[in-house]
Amino acid sequence: MPTSSLPSLEHLSTAVILLDEQSRIAFLNPAAEHLFGISSTNLIGHPLQYAFSHTEQLFSTIQSALSSHASHIEHEMTLGTHASGSKFHLSCTATPLQVAPYALLLEFHTIDRPLKLAREEQMLDQTQANRLLLRNLAHEIKNPLGGIRGAAQLLEQELDRPALREYTQVVIQEADRLRSLMEKLLTPQHVPHFSALNIHEVLERVRSVVLAELPEGLLIHRDYDLSLPEVHGDKEQLIQVMLNIVRNAAQAMKGKGTITLRTRITRQITLMKKLHRLAIAVQIIDNGPGIPTHLRDKIFYPLVSGRPEGHGLGLTLAQDFVSQHQGSIEFESEPGRTCFTVVLPLPHPGK
Repeated sequence: MPTSSLPSLEHLSTAVILLDEQSRIAFLNPAAEHLFGISSTNLIGHPLQYAFSHTEQLFSTIQSALSSHASHIEHEMTLGTHASGSKFHLSCTATPLQVAPYALLLEFHTIDRPLKLAREEQMLDQTQANRLLLRNLAHEIKNPLGGIRGAAQLLEQELDRPALREYTQVVIQEADRLRSLMEKLLTPQHVPHFSALNIHEVLERVRSVVLAELPEGLLIHRDYDLSLPEVHGDKEQLIQVMLNIVRNAAQAMKGKGTITLRTRITRQITLMKKLHRLAIAVQIIDNGPGIPTHLRDKIFYPLVSGRPEGHGLGLTLAQDFVSQHQGSIEFESEPGRTCFTVVLPLPHPGK
């Protein structure tokens, strides 16, 4: 059956891929090309592994369908593409065919939208809970610190031996450090100051700061879409968001590795339950060891850190700042690749 005799598949909005008897790609409809960002011209005759990564669930679904001689549905599947490195959350139906030269039909439906809405709802609840926790914690600790510092200063004045004053200096310095930490906890309560800004100026500031801190062994590549319009935001908050993520990546790699800063436009995206025609997506990608599995579900919680010396506030503050911009922050992580994506809505033309 030639492709020209499949008009119904050509015009389907559902992504469809047909495999031949050797499990090679024999046909992709335009919906599949659009969904995965791939071209049928380059893929016909090649095995699925040529186009896709993370294919374990897909091949399991295919095997189940072929062995049972019946359709098999996998309701939640992760599938990646080699072309873009993107991952897709899908449901997949595999149906055996007896129409030469085709042996199997694969239908894909994205489930990103409902999953994203659920994650967004969870992020909002989590951010509000974090704000309350941080504010209460900061106020409870900040006030006694002033008394501790003052008492240490008075004690220092009464000491005759210089060696003993070293101990009071430790108390004073640690009190100052904790007070600074409490100020960071209270920072999200400040009202942001929004203005039009270039997201690449933000990223360039972050890049220069981190490279100054870690001048040897760390590479930071730029992959910018320079045609992006200005975003409406608080410049200092956005610098802090990107800086916290990039610093975390650099520290996870112990200052030796590669970080990529990528910017792209994204269209028709729902953020904070509101549909936006255009938004800017900033991806921060590193080739480090990845986020430990036991931390992935709570990485944005306050005081959770993968490093013994970490205070676990960087990503909590980043999430709070992004939510104040009506945006979203998500991540994907595996050994060798961690990608944080910050999406910021663009103002509607005319507003």
